Amino acid sequence: MVSTTEFDELIEVLRDFIRREIMPAEAGIDESDEIPDRLIAQAKEMGLYGYALPAEFGGLGLSVQQQVLVTMELGYTSPAFRSLFGTNNGIAGQVLVLAGTGEQRKQWLPRLASGEVVASFALTEPDAGSDPSRLVTSAVPDPGPDGGWVIDGLKRYITNAPAADIFMVFARTDLAAPPGKGIGVFIVPARLDGVSVAAKDHKMGQAGAWTADVSFSGVRVPRDALVGEAAAAGYSTAMRSLAHGRLIIAALCAGVAARLIDESVTYARERSQGGHPIADYQLVQAMLADSQTEYMAARALVLDAAARYDAGTDQRLAPSAAKYFASEAVGRIADRAVQIHGGSGYMRGVPVERLYRDVRLFRIYEGTSQIQQLVIAREMLR
Repeated sequence: MVSTTEFDELIEVLRDFIRREIMPAEAGIDESDEIPDRLIAQAKEMGLYGYALPAEFGGLGLSVQQQVLVTMELGYTSPAFRSLFGTNNGIAGQVLVLAGTGEQRKQWLPRLASGEVVASFALTEPDAGSDPSRLVTSAVPDPGPDGGWVIDGLKRYITNAPAADIFMVFARTDLAAPPGKGIGVFIVPARLDGVSVAAKDHKMGQAGAWTADVSFSGVRVPRDALVGEAAAAGYSTAMRSLAHGRLIIAALCAGVAARLIDESVTYARERSQGGHPIADYQLVQAMLADSQTEYMAARALVLDAAARYDAGTDQRLAPSAAKYFASEAVGRIADRAVQIHGGSGYMRGVPVERLYRDVRLFRIYEGTSQIQQLVIAREMLR
């Protein structure tokens, strides 16, 4: 457990690192679609690959409340930087934290926490995106002498796939089971025969955060590749991992919102029109006020949801509400930031233009806004 003093020091070090090292590299990351090796090495040295993983396995063991505060700091710069280690800490690493056997945790979590291994969460499919309960990737018992499983299927938009060393693959173990049932999750090394990662996706934004299709064709894995001991518990594990991930994405949105507002305020103070700073115009002030209010509301909601998550009182509705509100809010804040910048906000190379493109994905990540509406309503009506 990290003490309050230690955590405050961590935040200060992280904040300085982001402003001194990452922000000056943002334009280059956007242009090259790649994070410089020196920044990857520094992230490993700082323990960023394992801040959300248990201390007993080499992580920092931060509470969810602490994790969202770290994520808000990370959100102040290019989302691609957090994405480097986001799956290790988040939806992929949490599969092992939540459902892995003692041996699986011991084997993999220290390597995830150090950054030696990059893990990817392979759930989404071409015809099972917003509704992964209907996934069709299969895992059938291996008829060979050693037993195990044979996995076949195609996964789509898999974050960190081009750099992954292992995939947490969700596959149907009971082909006759109804949606959401008979699904297991498997640890699949990326270099096994039959695993193929396609070319990197060419996305609207978030350059440097790689995604790609991953196909599994007759991939043989041993019995102990099944995460946990239940071959039908994978869907439940996915939903629990995603609930945690939704809080992290919500916190990331709050962090980006803070950056957008700072960029807008600075520009409004410095830019003049008709001999007056544009900050003097009521229309600009109104946009700034709306953005600040939405940012404060999003931040407060994320912190409240994280406290509920840590307390175990709400690990489903609150994460969805936080992710839904924060991801929609940051989209509006980004739009206002571009508007405040006027024509220059539409030009490549300006931070608000890049962030405007980047934040659009947050309304899709970890379940679309429409899926969050369903989750929230269903929890209210239970």
